Amino acid sequence: MTMEPRKSKKIKILMLPWLGHGHVTPFVELAKKLSRRDLQIYFCSTPVILGSLKKKKKFSSDDDSIEFVEFHLPSSPELPPDRHTTNGLPSHLMPSLKKAFDMAGPSFSVILETLKPDLIIQDYNQLPATAVKYDIPTVRFISTGATVGAFFVHRIQKPDVEFPFPEIRLGEFHEKQFQDMIRPFTNGRARDSSPVALKTTTLFNTFRELEGKGFDYLKELSEKNVNYFAVGPLVRDAGDEEDDDRTTQTLQWLDKKENSSTVFVSFGSEYFLSKDDMEEIAHGLDLSTANFIWVVRFPAGQRVSVSEALPEGFCERVGERGLVMEDWAPQARILAHSSTGGFVSHCGWNSILESLKFGAPMVAIPMHLDQPMNARLVEGAGVAVEVKRSGDGRLSREEIAEAIRKVVKENDGEEIRVKAREFRDKIRVMGEEEVDMAVEEFVHLCINNKS
Repeated sequence: MTMEPRKSKKIKILMLPWLGHGHVTPFVELAKKLSRRDLQIYFCSTPVILGSLKKKKKFSSDDDSIEFVEFHLPSSPELPPDRHTTNGLPSHLMPSLKKAFDMAGPSFSVILETLKPDLIIQDYNQLPATAVKYDIPTVRFISTGATVGAFFVHRIQKPDVEFPFPEIRLGEFHEKQFQDMIRPFTNGRARDSSPVALKTTTLFNTFRELEGKGFDYLKELSEKNVNYFAVGPLVRDAGDEEDDDRTTQTLQWLDKKENSSTVFVSFGSEYFLSKDDMEEIAHGLDLSTANFIWVVRFPAGQRVSVSEALPEGFCERVGERGLVMEDWAPQARILAHSSTGGFVSHCGWNSILESLKFGAPMVAIPMHLDQPMNARLVEGAGVAVEVKRSGDGRLSREEIAEAIRKVVKENDGEEIRVKAREFRDKIRVMGEEEVDMAVEEFVHLCINNKS
């Protein structure tokens, strides 16, 4: 866009998500909701991310309450502009991307000076340092769940006290991962450096029917004068996904399958399976005898053929029972289809909310970050079966197959299927009272800042 501020009395909100798909998507859905409440939204991100949103038509073309603003990061030979996104970025370049984001202060200053927003909605990450001098009210939007935030803050603030919800207890392998993750925050700087905001008005992409206990406990751990809002679930509609040949062919394939007979298998757009995990999951799908759609992804520059990546003869053995897709699949459309009976998932937060929106129970195979805690949460809520890893992190094909059969086929999994449908029905009739309350808070913050 040409960056010129609108001559409008609307409150102007600048939204700056982190550069990952799992962050951008809920920010997009929140932007849509806020724009319908007579707020002017400037959606700020790198050109490669905004280009993807335009291509996928994430916003209505006639909605002038949302404008794109390009945010330019410093480039380098290893991190050119087309890599200013975590999508497909090799893991060893993630620190470089974070460093480039932190160094983009001059670019962000130009944006603030030009648009003069009344409020900024930022992600968990800190804004570029130069933003502080502009004294603009800032709200955080956390795109993960509140329970994992409570778990994180509790373990930092009360390391010798058991977390009050035993269903969130981690297994040996994921506990080791978690200890490594929180180590930088356990050196006396916890309250200032925690990735969950404790001192700023904060929105969470969650809803109380799923996370009431965790949400309330996080508020209890936080400073009393901070307002928290559960504004979720912020999930795209199945109809928002574009129609193309791949989508048509996938849905035609599903149309031929029996009701609730198929599992959708996907581990997010930014996590890439190890060779060992891919092999065990393939064998687990084979042993389960369930129909499946499996999205297989590779990091940029490390692509191999599907036949090389999967066990020898796998595709021939499963035949018409399985559909293996590379890179992308119409996830919402698949989960909403009547033939889909479950979701084999890494338990990224967006995937959990999408699964619940469409009433698909989960086979939880968490990998890292917040996913192990999310997996414990949804299993505790009765909508998932977690596949446990061994102490050294190995998966078992037999346990994967057993979990899939329970979720999709067996009688003892009926309670899980019923519970998932109950969540779907609750989400369909949910109001948006907390979003309205959050907007009232935005107005209050803006008025106070000008007085």
